[in-house]
Amino acid sequence: MATPTVDLDQLTEDQQLALQQFSAVTDQDVESAVPLLQRCQWNVQIAISRFFDGEPAEPVVPEETIPPPQDTRRAETLANGFGRPSAGRRNLEPAPRVVPQPESQVTQQAPFILSVVTFPFRLAYGVFSKFFSVFTWLFPFLPRMFAARSTSQARRRDTSGRRPLNSRDTAARFIREFEEEYGSHNLPFFEGGYAQAFDQAKKELKFLLVLLVSPEHDDTSSFVKDTLLAPEVANFIKDPQNNIIIWAGNVQDAEAYQVSDALSCTKFPFAGLIVHTPAVSSTAMSTVARIVGPTPPNSFLSKIQTAIAQNSEPLNRARATRAEHQAARNLRQAQDTAYERSLAQDRERARQRKEAEEARKREEREQREREEAKEREARNLDQWRKWRARSIAPEPSEDAVRISLRMPSGDRIIRKFASDAQMEELYAFVECYGVLQGDVPSETEKPTGYEHEYKFLLVSPMPREAFELGKGGSIKERIGRSGNLIVERTDIESDEEEEEE
Repeated sequence: MATPTVDLDQLTEDQQLALQQFSAVTDQDVESAVPLLQRCQWNVQIAISRFFDGEPAEPVVPEETIPPPQDTRRAETLANGFGRPSAGRRNLEPAPRVVPQPESQVTQQAPFILSVVTFPFRLAYGVFSKFFSVFTWLFPFLPRMFAARSTSQARRRDTSGRRPLNSRDTAARFIREFEEEYGSHNLPFFEGGYAQAFDQAKKELKFLLVLLVSPEHDDTSSFVKDTLLAPEVANFIKDPQNNIIIWAGNVQDAEAYQVSDALSCTKFPFAGLIVHTPAVSSTAMSTVARIVGPTPPNSFLSKIQTAIAQNSEPLNRARATRAEHQAARNLRQAQDTAYERSLAQDRERARQRKEAEEARKREEREQREREEAKEREARNLDQWRKWRARSIAPEPSEDAVRISLRMPSGDRIIRKFASDAQMEELYAFVECYGVLQGDVPSETEKPTGYEHEYKFLLVSPMPREAFELGKGGSIKERIGRSGNLIVERTDIESDEEEEEE
């Protein structure tokens, strides 16, 4: 029965995010991913782990209808479940995903009768161990002696076995030993663990060829030389169009032994072809071919080709479905990217408009402040001129200095000043000349907080000499009994710069 269409609008934001993460890792469609996520309470990590362990998308058959497994370790491997074939499907054997465990952790439960027989011995051993611990507490030098002896024996025992390594190093050691034994070859062995090869074959929809050999069997060497390294077999395996991942292991290693036990391998050499079978379930991996014992190269190649041909069509449909889903995801991602880009452009334009509006308002405010400052400066200057004009002394009749002034307007003014008058008096007269031409107010006060600055300079033309106010002195000391002076404005350049701005 087809899975009903999932309404994404009914999912929460966290559930949609979990669905996106699960689909990105597993390349599963929404209809297959949602049921598994629901059973995992929308926990992405648990759902991904169960997916790669082979949990089907359909509801799992109740436990009471599943017959008890024959082997406890295999039951743990297949605990997450595989889709069971229906009446109209081929009888395919589920392929387990084996995660290697250390040899020290791989234990087998003893039969019940044997446990009953050995119970008195185990009880006696426990009592003896407690007694020995008390004895060693009383005599602490004994444990050191036994420890040194047991360590030397353990070292002698370790030299005879294969050193346990991790999955990647174990694969590298097998490839190195294979090349040392049979010479150079072109077989593309997977350089990793069985679980990694299993996951890659499941994700990329490829065939996983598992090869297990035992150096203790006499048929191993002939099988490798005559069958596996035969040109037609090697060329077929390494052809990229056949989509084959080959993983091989020595059953003397812990990982390969556990894989052989999970695949129920009883005779070596062994070759098994594992592939994703959509007919069983959307996540099932099944063993579609088993080749046990020495096999001629033609027969070996024929069995592999037949299994691949039988499973290529459903695998191609699964690839096409995944490609459609990936294209749909890419389209949605492109649309989301275009939307985000358009949204970013709109935000940038809004930001620019806001900055331009703020700059315009700031310029208007500064311009208004400059105009107000100019008006305030003009009022203070006019008030200061009226106030200063009241204190300018009239022309003296005797002991006077005669000064001829050419004003900026071109007018020539001749006036007498007292010989002891300071240069500031002459500058004040020039500054207040316009006010002195009319009626001088008698009650004008000095502007509060205003410091007046003369924006002109008195200069003698021939020879040119500037009579700066900052040098001080009286008019007679600086200029003499008479003088011709020109009034040069010093604020013209600043006015021109303000007009240009």
